[in-house]
Amino acid sequence: MRAALRLDLLIYVGCAVVAGVTAVTSEFYGYRVWGNFATVAYLAAAVLTLQAPTRRKIPVVVAGAGAILVPLLFLVFKRSPSFTWGPWPWSFPAQPEVWVVERAARNLFAHGTPYTDLATLGRAAHPDDYTPYGPAMSVFGMPRALFGDHPLTDARVMFLLGSAAALWAAWHVLRRPHIPVRAMHLVANPLTALTLCVAGDDIAVIALIVLAGALAYRVRPVWSGAVCAVMVAMKLTALPATAVIGIGVLAACGGRAPARFLGTLVGVSALITVPVLAADPAAFVEHVLKFPIGLGQASSPASSPLPGHLIAGLGPVGHTVALVLLGLAAVAITGWLIVRPPLSMADAMTRVAVGLGAAIVLAPATRWGYLVYPVALLGAALAFARPADPGLAPTPDTGPDVEAGLSTGPGVGTTPQPSGLR
Repeated sequence: MRAALRLDLLIYVGCAVVAGVTAVTSEFYGYRVWGNFATVAYLAAAVLTLQAPTRRKIPVVVAGAGAILVPLLFLVFKRSPSFTWGPWPWSFPAQPEVWVVERAARNLFAHGTPYTDLATLGRAAHPDDYTPYGPAMSVFGMPRALFGDHPLTDARVMFLLGSAAALWAAWHVLRRPHIPVRAMHLVANPLTALTLCVAGDDIAVIALIVLAGALAYRVRPVWSGAVCAVMVAMKLTALPATAVIGIGVLAACGGRAPARFLGTLVGVSALITVPVLAADPAAFVEHVLKFPIGLGQASSPASSPLPGHLIAGLGPVGHTVALVLLGLAAVAITGWLIVRPPLSMADAMTRVAVGLGAAIVLAPATRWGYLVYPVALLGAALAFARPADPGLAPTPDTGPDVEAGLSTGPGVGTTPQPSGLR
């Protein structure tokens, strides 16, 4: 117990240091605001850890509320309805992703596509003119497009609510398991908290990855495929996660489950994407495909000094080496999936975390903020790594009728049981 408390205290103090440094040194207004609130929250959590050592979850809740909810509400109310971009980047009350998603929703209602026709700008395209997301991401900007400029229609509020709903649904699907404190730390950590306060789109994708995994390992291939289709239609970053979950369905469920998963994935993806693609195919390709890989009219500003970017910066040879390393990592992860397919929710989340982590570290163009994917997904793996983890080993019972559902409560193993959520 003492060792766990010492680690708790070390975590809170470390988080407070990160938040304090952010408050003092960041060039972004939103980051500085978050840093000030979060420093107090993490220090308060450290004090509570010392005062109430037997109630370890209370400090986590205090840290989460103080580092996520309070600064988020401050920033959305601070944001002026007339604010567009401002003197870049010192006055940003939010990252550009927020305005981009809200603009995408307005474009979707006005033109049938969330993507701006760059030819109509009358000037050279800027990275902020792009919407490098799938059409489903526009949903989070719809409240502001429909009900006007109000703090609570801010896309970040929608990202937070959507993420919370998806994670609650995943927890419910998995029969409300006990969540360990250490997993909660990975939710309240500075990387996740800051992302929610200044942007939020990546957290929404992560939450859907967790929900899709939960549905897959509760033998709900149709629902899992539908959620995967939505998250891929939000951001292509979710494609590797979809592949891992699909392999998990094949390995753990068998029968007709993989076909149901794949059929739903394709069908729902088509329903979301085809109408937007038909409205303006060139804009879709320019925004969603060309821009993220550096072939658009403007270049992506993603350039955090992670290993792949540093190696690529050495010149053409370095860029080639970075791509080769990225390819080798992809081969290694694929081999891992083939040799040891994910048979449980925790297995799947771990493999997605490792795969995305390797891609982020080795990609020639990347951002520090993307590391929230492996961190949060490892938190999900830790949360569901328990004896009653509803991963299903292949058995004769998981055959053609897996859609009927199986339950693996504590000590149940893989005994077929009626399932609640369809």
